[in-house]
Amino acid sequence: MLTKTFFKTSFMSMHAPMAIGGKEISSTTTTNLPYRHKPEDCSVENTPTSKLSQKTVLHLLNTKCGNSLQYLKQVHGVVLRRGHFQDHYVAGTLVKCYANPQICSLDFALKVFGHVYRPNIFVWNTVLKACLEHDEACAVEGAAKEGVQVHGHVVKHGLSRDGHIRSAGIQMYASYGYVEEARRLLEEDGDCDTICWNAMIDGYLKCGDVEAAKELFEKMSSKNVGSWNAMVSGFGRCGMVENARKMFDEMIEKDEISWSAMVDGYIKTGCYKEVLETFNEMQRKKVRPKKFILSSVLAACANLGALDQGRWIHAYARKNSIKLDAVLGTALVDMYAKCGHIDLAWDVFENMKEKEVFSWNAMMGGLAMHGRAEDAIELFFKMLRERVLGPNGITLVCVLNACAHAGWVDKGLNILNSMQKIYGVEPEMEHYGCVVDLLGRAGLLREAEELIASMPMKPNAAVWGALLGACRIHKNVELGERIGKILLEMDPLNSGRYALLSNIYAKAGRWEDVGRLRKLMKGRGIRTTPGISMIDLDGIIHEFKMGDGSHPQVEEIHMMLEKIIEKLQREGYSPNTSQVLFDISEEEKETALKYHSEKLAIAFGLLNTKPGTPIRIIKNLRVCEDCHSATKIISRVYRREIIVRDRVRYHYFKNGVCSCKDFW
Repeated sequence: MLTKTFFKTSFMSMHAPMAIGGKEISSTTTTNLPYRHKPEDCSVENTPTSKLSQKTVLHLLNTKCGNSLQYLKQVHGVVLRRGHFQDHYVAGTLVKCYANPQICSLDFALKVFGHVYRPNIFVWNTVLKACLEHDEACAVEGAAKEGVQVHGHVVKHGLSRDGHIRSAGIQMYASYGYVEEARRLLEEDGDCDTICWNAMIDGYLKCGDVEAAKELFEKMSSKNVGSWNAMVSGFGRCGMVENARKMFDEMIEKDEISWSAMVDGYIKTGCYKEVLETFNEMQRKKVRPKKFILSSVLAACANLGALDQGRWIHAYARKNSIKLDAVLGTALVDMYAKCGHIDLAWDVFENMKEKEVFSWNAMMGGLAMHGRAEDAIELFFKMLRERVLGPNGITLVCVLNACAHAGWVDKGLNILNSMQKIYGVEPEMEHYGCVVDLLGRAGLLREAEELIASMPMKPNAAVWGALLGACRIHKNVELGERIGKILLEMDPLNSGRYALLSNIYAKAGRWEDVGRLRKLMKGRGIRTTPGISMIDLDGIIHEFKMGDGSHPQVEEIHMMLEKIIEKLQREGYSPNTSQVLFDISEEEKETALKYHSEKLAIAFGLLNTKPGTPIRIIKNLRVCEDCHSATKIISRVYRREIIVRDRVRYHYFKNGVCSCKDFW
């Protein structure tokens, strides 16, 4: 919705001279205008080109001010000084420059607009486009009343038959959930183009009315690629990825948007392997990927640990001169960090010419995940020194996570307590959850519980879950049982809660309580999430889980695992059977531990990689204590660096030591 300030300044500027502080001023006056500069401070004015013509000013604005706020401010000063602000095209271009995504200052764009005397259609269109690009429009804001008023003006001025206006109206009504009104707009006059039909199909799908979308799609006499794309994209957005794939496969003609829609559908539903398969299929069809699909595929690579594929995309972008803007650059940073190459992530980050707050957040989060808490905190202060927009809530989550991984209790508490005062960010649930995790990891369970009690909002399951995890680590059965009961009421379908509480009971030898929990799970139809470990070998993702014999090398892997365990036992390794949540014999427990997914993945890695090369593994759950101990010894005995990314952080095993210092 266009803000009240926008409407107020717009109508004032149409009917009155510019006024500041109640005094009328001429358009050449610089007093109190945004980004005012004295002549001696403006390097543009100090050059021989200070007597710039309107044409030259427009050229500077259009070519030099797109991504440099400092240069834009200098040119703005010249514009005011030389009287060019009276020209609507100069004023409108100034508005456009401030609203540019690289400058991203809609507030200043609106302030500049507010001082334009009787803006013409060019200026109005520029500011309206800026608001739309910054998600400040009726449909985006859900401003139904204002949207209907705009529609009234459209009808009054006889613009209803314009296809672009009609499709925008359909999108607007559908975004409110007013699909009947949108359908009437589609069908009035009986003459609609494909764009309007596509907008209506997209509207139905956004409202979750899949059947209506399918019915309308079937009615279309001529279906172009855009219509098919709307269906594929809509199905994907609704989580109906199988329907999206069926529609995608039926398409006679596909464009880059079709492939992107299919990839995005898979990303939304967490089908990361299918993302890479689709992308490889796209390559075989010789469809040249553009920037946006590359970002999505990099997200899949990050989740799968598919380093080779991610590197290929990076090389492809360089080879084809695809600009590493904030979005693509950040996707690369995230991919390298999550694939275990924090050094490559840092190289990309340092060489990015365009960084947004989310770029800094990705780098900080990567450093925290890799246990490099000091580097993460240092980067945070560098961000503050460089006066990047922010920090925002996510930034401070990254910083608090870094403190949690390093065990920095005092620093974490100081940051939480000063967030609002120093950084202007109100602490939210995620921030409290980080500090609860920090206190819990440090064994300060009572303090963690007191913090939860002092929160200004009702704690959610994630906050209680952080404390339950700490109870497991520190073997506090009494507190763990009390919190576990709270969690089972709050989050009864989350298998992880049952597993944590079962683990606490099992360590205490309370097998009856373990059995009771399992019976409760069975009655509620809940299954535990199986541990899955993945390893990328020559661009192919190999997946392992306990009890799954489908891998073609399964017999070799099991034989290798037997040899590994024998070597470990000679080095003093003894299986930690407290990790097994079944009341079975010690021998059976040892067998169960032997075939944990990460041990299978390590055995596969040792079989299929050259001596001395690192082994990189991604696991969907936290590494158990037994596997952690075993992997430390494997790294020493086999002289291998083993990098494991679990659900919480990275573990670098080398020479019998882990980077987490057994604190995870």
